[in-house]
Amino acid sequence: MLKNSIIRNGLLFFALLISATLPAQTKKLNTIIVDAGHGGTDVGAVGQYEGSLKAREKDITLAISNKLVAELRKQLPDVKVVPTRTTDIYQDPKTKAKIANDNKGDLFISIHADAVNLKTGKRQIGTKTVTKYKVTYTGKGKNRKKKSTPYKEEVPVYEYYKIPTTRKGTSVYLFAAHKTEDKIRSIKDGDIEDFEMHGHDDTTSTKIDFNSPEGRHIAQIYAKRYQEKSDLIATLVNEEVARVGREALGVYQRQVGIWVLQATNMPAILVETGFIANYEDERYLVSEKGQQELAEVITRAVIRYKNQLENPQQVPANK
Repeated sequence: MLKNSIIRNGLLFFALLISATLPAQTKKLNTIIVDAGHGGTDVGAVGQYEGSLKAREKDITLAISNKLVAELRKQLPDVKVVPTRTTDIYQDPKTKAKIANDNKGDLFISIHADAVNLKTGKRQIGTKTVTKYKVTYTGKGKNRKKKSTPYKEEVPVYEYYKIPTTRKGTSVYLFAAHKTEDKIRSIKDGDIEDFEMHGHDDTTSTKIDFNSPEGRHIAQIYAKRYQEKSDLIATLVNEEVARVGREALGVYQRQVGIWVLQATNMPAILVETGFIANYEDERYLVSEKGQQELAEVITRAVIRYKNQLENPQQVPANK
């Protein structure tokens, strides 16, 4: 027992020693994965309020993602940009995560459109004549009889409709902190190699056994760093959204978690570009101008993120 305790403590000390000198996993932004949410049989949210364009989330996300891929390739020609889909096909979350992980992405950006449960309105659109019956009784006891007398009555006719939400704007989500176990699992299933042992230029190529106590500790370190980097890029996207005059709704973690963000072995965010259930946002999201603006907004955030990632000693430029 004592011997096992000494060995276990020694392994954990080794892991702590590594963590003290372990640099950020990604020193350069080499590969970006752009994911168009939904697709194929998975339509996503649909404009359903009265007067909506009946826009479909899968079409909006594909259009914005394609423009984002083009903009990133234009402004960051040295960075590899990999889309999860470029056409209207269905991919389950596992497929999306596999594409990202197989391409050894350094950043995962998933594009979506938001929606809410809409309130139902009611209004009178006319009247109609209906036949009703007045029931009376005659006699008593066994001789009691029921008599129904028909009569006509005008009654209102109503229609029901969905009221568009007043909520609008862009928000950014990252994987929930309490879902760290899922992120650690994706790291353990991945292929993290070649990290600097002592912070020097020369590196020691080491294959980490994440099932060992020290390996699990290192996985936790990476998960924490992924969380920090995800928060950084999410914050930058939110700032760039605000700069173009759109409602910047902030950075959030969904309590239920977002599986594809937790299953990717890299920093990851999901951008809810706008509310498909809002009159103004729906028209913005289906427009070429709106889609291009969002692509440029996210690209500017990625450029700032890349600069901070690769030049950590420099004060980031905010203008």
